[in-house]
Amino acid sequence: MKNEFVTKTLAQIVKENHQTAAVFEKYNLDFCCRGKRSLQEACEENNLSTELVVDEVNNLLREETPPPIDFDKLSLSELVDYIVAAHHAYTKRELPQIYAYLQKVSSKHGERNPELYLIFETFSELKEEMELHMKKEELILFPTIKELERGIKSPNPSNIQVPISVMEDEHDHAGRCLEQIRLLSNNYAPPADACTTYRLSFAALQAFEKDLHQHVHLENNILFPKAVETFAQRTTTSGC
Repeated sequence: MKNEFVTKTLAQIVKENHQTAAVFEKYNLDFCCRGKRSLQEACEENNLSTELVVDEVNNLLREETPPPIDFDKLSLSELVDYIVAAHHAYTKRELPQIYAYLQKVSSKHGERNPELYLIFETFSELKEEMELHMKKEELILFPTIKELERGIKSPNPSNIQVPISVMEDEHDHAGRCLEQIRLLSNNYAPPADACTTYRLSFAALQAFEKDLHQHVHLENNILFPKAVETFAQRTTTSGC
């Protein structure tokens, strides 16, 4: 495995698994304009330990897929913590990275492929909204849900239903933004002559949409209904 990566070009490695780009970004290894260099050549030119970089790439690709989780059996607090640790963390990491890729690609190739301008514009809107969306969840809605589970009495039903409705509307808008991007990008299919960053940006967008679908599913279809049900039980028990 190590020898295989040493002789492959940076562009080949990233093309096969876009997540490896994060390792190359970390060490300032140019996998786009100078992506035809082998990993070993790039490391030697940058005075880096080839073994160190290869180990990081291998570790990234060796990460085992965790066993499936029965999300229905998680408590509200456990589900909230999972969403924040798995999906919010991923989204916060990917948003600025994809933004940078699209900014670079649209500035270099936008004249010939004008749809890139619209893709970048739509993703910029999505980025801004998702960052605010997650902040509202983490600072307002999720703490309220945790308090609800602990039995802390909420003054009225709107304390849980109103923010949930707002979050669901924002989920719908995020989904529409990515649907538009998918259409503009021809289902994330870059042109045959696309550069590495062009291909990487589309692969990252496709992975981002896949993660968002799971992210929204956990909130809309499991967390939010369970929170509303728990609130109803609390208010019934307390005689509200």
